[in-house]
Amino acid sequence: MQSDATIMRISRRSIAIAALSTIVEWYDFTLYLYLASLLSRVFLGGTPVALTDILAGFAVAYLMRPLGAIAFGHIGDRYGRRPTMLLSMGLMSFAMLATALLPTFAQIGSTAGILLLLLRCMMAFSVGGEYTGVVAYLLEGARPERRGFVTSLAAAASEVGALLAAGLSAAIVVSLDAPDLERWGWRIPFFVGAAMAGLILLARSTIEESPDFRRQQAQRTVPRHPLHHSLSRHRPAIARGFAISALGSITYYVGITYVPTFLTGTKAMGEGAALWLSTIAAVVVILVTPLTGLLADWIGRRPILVALALTATLAPTGLFLLMMQGDFGSALTGALLLAALGGAVSAVGAVATAEQFPGEGRLSGLAFGATSATALFGGLTPFLAQWSIDRTGWPLVPGLMIAMVALGVLPAFWTLPETPPPKRRQRAGVAVESE
Repeated sequence: MQSDATIMRISRRSIAIAALSTIVEWYDFTLYLYLASLLSRVFLGGTPVALTDILAGFAVAYLMRPLGAIAFGHIGDRYGRRPTMLLSMGLMSFAMLATALLPTFAQIGSTAGILLLLLRCMMAFSVGGEYTGVVAYLLEGARPERRGFVTSLAAAASEVGALLAAGLSAAIVVSLDAPDLERWGWRIPFFVGAAMAGLILLARSTIEESPDFRRQQAQRTVPRHPLHHSLSRHRPAIARGFAISALGSITYYVGITYVPTFLTGTKAMGEGAALWLSTIAAVVVILVTPLTGLLADWIGRRPILVALALTATLAPTGLFLLMMQGDFGSALTGALLLAALGGAVSAVGAVATAEQFPGEGRLSGLAFGATSATALFGGLTPFLAQWSIDRTGWPLVPGLMIAMVALGVLPAFWTLPETPPPKRRQRAGVAVESE
């Protein structure tokens, strides 16, 4: 018998607004990495360790993401998905506008770097609740047989944000000379991000509440203490979500967003060319993500995750070696294959992590599992990759890092309980039900 959650529907307009809104959060976070070299000069004076310090700041700020996920997850599980999505985007809008208005190292010295770090922490806190809220909203609003595809739209839209960040960064870097770039040009991408966030906030104010949360209200099953609910009842699901997100995070943040820094840091490519290469890679991810979501709806989540983990164990080190060959063609090939891998993991990971939990306490469960893994294997790994290269002089460390994580999570993927596609369950004579 179908539950009320499967009967109630939200409009396609609300689904579209929720999916497209992830453009903003990934625009800002990838913008920071794409402009890492420039920001190290603007806010830290361009010292020999400034780039590593900028990446360390990214890692420190990212540790705020699980805290934000827990805080916003409580709101989303207790009071609804819609309020948490409005609050997180409002905070994000403020953080981006404030960043665009920051004074530089030339104006106030080292205080500029401290202020940048504080705003990155605020941004990470808001993003912590942002992505999990959107993924849960899309999963709960989609038809059961289309959950993989619809939920993957959040990952695809986020890469549109990364594409905008890479493209705008590249255009500004190549069109302005160094003095203008460091004096005022760096502010332009952050003003653009603040404007986009404001528009998304207005659009979100019109969306409907999640049908699954309305079901919980009607059945009076909304958990009074979502954090305790998730920790006491769904620990295995939290562990599985952690494993899935660990691979998704490191393939994305090391295999995609760190690549421009890797190419410029190893002198394999200039700053402008590296950003244009990342722009092309972002297009690949946008194409791969929904296709992977469709495939996950057809054959299931587990076989795709196992195949991707095996690929991530074997391929990345060779791809980083390929990017170091010194010619654009080799760098492009390596970057595109890494981008395709990261995009595919993000696509199936979005639906697979959310499906580990029932509607009650879903956001809090995602906060403990998926978001905690993202903080460790997303925010920390670009810094560790750069630090390791600086210390060892071995530029293949990033590929080895991805391979080690993939090998570590492979057993969890191999034993992952499958969420069979509804068509397969119907053929087997099993009724299709909501959680």
